Formats: sequence, C-alpha cells, structure tokens
Amino acid sequence: MLAYHDTEWGFPVVDDRRLFEKVCLEGFQSGLSWRTILAKRDNFREAFARFDFTQVASFDEGDVERLLQDAGIIRHRGKIEAVINNAQRAVELVTEAGSLANYFWSFEPEPVAPSEAATTPASVVLSKDLKRRGWRFVGPTTAYAFMQAMGLVNDHSPECAIRPEVEAARTALKRP
Repeated sequence: MLAYHDTEWGFPVVDDRRLFEKVCLEGFQSGLSWRTILAKRDNFREAFARFDFTQVASFDEGDVERLLQDAGIIRHRGKIEAVINNAQRAVELVTEAGSLANYFWSFEPEPVAPSEAATTPASVVLSKDLKRRGWRFVGPTTAYAFMQAMGLVNDHSPECAIRPEVEAARTALKRP
C-alpha cells in the first residue's frame, strides 16, 4: 500500500489504458477494500487484456463465464459485465473526445484543500455524465476515488511528504 501511495496515487495520468484500468479497478473496489484490489491488480490486468479497452470491448458471454471462474479476480458478474460495457463506451468516447484523457481531464475542478468527503460536486457531475453515456459502476463515490487515483485532484493531506511531489507533477503536466 505504501509503494502505491508514494508512487501512483494522485500522480496525474494521461495514458488512456491506465485511465481505463483505474476507473475499472475503482468500480471493482466498490464495497471492498482497496488492499484487496491492489493485491489482485496483476490478475485483473491479465484477465482484462491489460485493460486494452479496444480488446475488452469485444469480450462476449464466454469471456464473462471464463472470468467468473478466475479466482485471481473479484468474481462479481455485474462488475465484470460493467468492465466490458465500459470498454465499449470507452471506444465510443475516444471517437467523440479524441482520447479518454481529453474527456476525463475536462472535469478537473479548481484546486481545493484535501477533503475526507466521499464525493464532491465535480465527482457527481462526472458520474452523471458517464452514466448518461451508458457507463456502469461509476457512482459519485467511485468517480471521486477515480479522480483522486488519476491525479485529477490532489487529496494527499497537507502533512503528507508526497503531496508536494504530486503537486509538482500536476503543475508540470501538459493537460490534454
């Protein structure tokens, strides 16, 4: 957990495959601990074609059944089907917006002090827009956790030694 916190969480991401992975894993985390998801992350990557959403978009019922038998991941039919559905929606979104990065970074809110809140007005707006587009398992809490993980917001506490590193990375980032 410490390595994830110190090298990934909150650092800005603009790579579409990594963005898709993060949004999917946050959906799988719903109702579970992040430690569980992180421990299974390599298995998720293998099961879902390294989160290449163009490949995942073509998964079918046979793939769902295969994934339901994969003890290395969370075997929740609704979440598995959501990843496949969301891959299809991601392909559509790239056609419309040019990239997932273009789309997600357009929801970057003005910087505010870190919060213990589970949602924010920006995560509610992002969630509603994703749902309008047909995405699943992207409620406001999941959307906010994704925003934190991908660096759309810097929610490292003011006392956290990593906060300045994340802020420097966010400042240096050329937004899509």
